[in-house]
Amino acid sequence: MQNSITVETEDSAVAGSRELPFTLQDIRAAIPPHCFESSAWRSLSYFFLDIGIIAGLYAIAAQIHAVWFWPIFWVAQGTMFWALFVVGHDCGHRSFSKYRWLNDLIGHLSHTPILVPFHGWRISHRTHHANTGNLATDESWYPPTETAYRNMPKDVKFVRYYLTLLAYPIYLFKRSPGRKGSHFLPSSPLFKPSEKWDVITSTVLWGAMVAFLAVLTYNYGWWFFIKYYLGAYLVFVVWLDVVTLLHHTVPSIPWYPDENWYFLKGALSTIDHDYGFINPIHHNIGTHVAHHIFLGMPHYHLLTATEAIKPVLGEYYRKSSDPIWKSLWTALQDCRYVPDHGEKVYYQRD
Repeated sequence: MQNSITVETEDSAVAGSRELPFTLQDIRAAIPPHCFESSAWRSLSYFFLDIGIIAGLYAIAAQIHAVWFWPIFWVAQGTMFWALFVVGHDCGHRSFSKYRWLNDLIGHLSHTPILVPFHGWRISHRTHHANTGNLATDESWYPPTETAYRNMPKDVKFVRYYLTLLAYPIYLFKRSPGRKGSHFLPSSPLFKPSEKWDVITSTVLWGAMVAFLAVLTYNYGWWFFIKYYLGAYLVFVVWLDVVTLLHHTVPSIPWYPDENWYFLKGALSTIDHDYGFINPIHHNIGTHVAHHIFLGMPHYHLLTATEAIKPVLGEYYRKSSDPIWKSLWTALQDCRYVPDHGEKVYYQRD
């Protein structure tokens, strides 16, 4: 796997043997100042572009009724659902615009139709970013220790390692193994009391979307629901799980126990991936290292920021040169657990 990671100056094992030779301020100083500025109009253009393509695909689907068409439609529309999620992702990070009300509005308009509770997800995702690479407190796709892996209930192990690419809806209701709570309940440990009404708002809107889909299914039948929504939704879920899994699930990326972790070191425990022609469609979400260091940066500045920080990060910048299918296979086969002890630990194969 080491050969598949682009290392800018020297082997990544050397990089992990000492504390970081740069600070967050050093990295920020290397980035052009405009990269930290959001434009509401530019952000809205991406939202309306995605909505327009989604509407166009539905218009085409209404005219073509051949059986061969539907798998093509599901892949195309599911990919656009994923792109729309990424727009809402910027809203959740408050990088969509300077206006909180606009971030919340577009966040709900982006996430509710694809059955994501915007505020519930936004807050748990905030927890992930604040604790990336921390074995004790990271929120998603963190590795179990070997002991935890050996003692993991069979149903939990089955979902995590064999239903990996369909796990996201389960995560919304139950969180990840070892974490308690739900993205829909304001009483969940995920949320502060002051966030109660945000969570309730998103849950109610999510429920309204479910009710809307139920009414459509009742009136037009299950095949209508499968054709026009479920197939695309499942493709979206696969996209979400693939991309978020690959952000952090690589044998050469270190994880840290709480006492050896701090924000910048954890933020660098991620990797960029190249999705080819899909990159502009899903708003370059594979450009992930810069995003984890400066999560308030709009997606349309990430490519510029990445080129600017490479000389500063040196060997700490990671980018996979493998095709996505190979990176996914490696993640699924070689990344099962981490050792029980160590100042920094790496994924192991079972």
